[in-house]
Amino acid sequence: DQRKGIHIKADIVENILLCFESVNGSCKRSIFPPTIRVLLYLLLGSMSVLTVCGNLLVIIPIIHFKQLHTPTNYLILSLAVSDLLLGVLVMPPSMVYSAESCWYFGDLFCKIYTSTDVMLCTASILNLCFISIDRYYAVCRPLLYRTKITVHVVLIMMLVTWTVSAVVGFCMIFLELNIWGIEDFYYKNVACEGECILFQNKVSSTVSSVISFYIPGVGMLSIYLKIFLIAQRQARSIQGTTNQNSVGKSQRKATKTLAVIMGVFLSFWTPFFVVNCIDPFISYSTPPVLFVTFVWIGYLNSTINPMVYAFFYSWFRRAFRMIISGKIFQPDSSIIQLFSE
Repeated sequence: DQRKGIHIKADIVENILLCFESVNGSCKRSIFPPTIRVLLYLLLGSMSVLTVCGNLLVIIPIIHFKQLHTPTNYLILSLAVSDLLLGVLVMPPSMVYSAESCWYFGDLFCKIYTSTDVMLCTASILNLCFISIDRYYAVCRPLLYRTKITVHVVLIMMLVTWTVSAVVGFCMIFLELNIWGIEDFYYKNVACEGECILFQNKVSSTVSSVISFYIPGVGMLSIYLKIFLIAQRQARSIQGTTNQNSVGKSQRKATKTLAVIMGVFLSFWTPFFVVNCIDPFISYSTPPVLFVTFVWIGYLNSTINPMVYAFFYSWFRRAFRMIISGKIFQPDSSIIQLFSE
């Protein structure tokens, strides 16, 4: 029995796979069954392709059709660009890392990948926040809208979005602010060859989450709640002079739109940022699989954004038909009116 036990232990040791067999300090590798790995590649790969294609279908019409060159659409364009880049630059390497459980692309690319990930996710959320401000003036302050939300103002919003996102992403990672004060613990107990994770101390996780999610999230929630209440009040005030059915229909559409916008945003990003905040305070005991799952749920927001922010617009449906039919390549197609002014 003792000899049998020794053989079993030897087999277990031999079956421990490393990311790099010949490298000291290599990470242990978790092997998924072939079926699970294939399903992961199919699911995550499809998500990446949908993210790229969906956001391209938003970017192309806004750039091509002159009628769509408006401040609101420039904000939607900035959102689509951030989501498109996430689908091109972040999702593919993240897919390989999730399926293989090892990082094979080197330390430098790991830092670039992690920084880009944080930057684009933050940019996506900040773009959503500025879109809510644009909607507030359009619905609640329509007489001030053209003077307050100009092209120059929107360009400043976009500049703030991308600057803050780049600072949060690249400065935190390359200056190693995320492990400031816990360097010894990180390099002795966490870091290994074949791993690429965003490991954060208490201050870093709290500050980055507040900037990237909680402030924009609370701001969006407050703004959309105010828009909804004012829209309801406006609908009631014109009920006596406007067809009641059309008012009711408009009210239901506004309610549905706001519910979808906030529901999608909060549902997809809240789990990750809650775990991201509390993980350093519970001795980093969150299971890695759960953490990765919440990251991908957050990525899914970038896949859904084109549907939420574009499919509600009639111009998008017409532009989509023109792209599919090839009419977008015809001379003077850029001056076609997609909707009545």
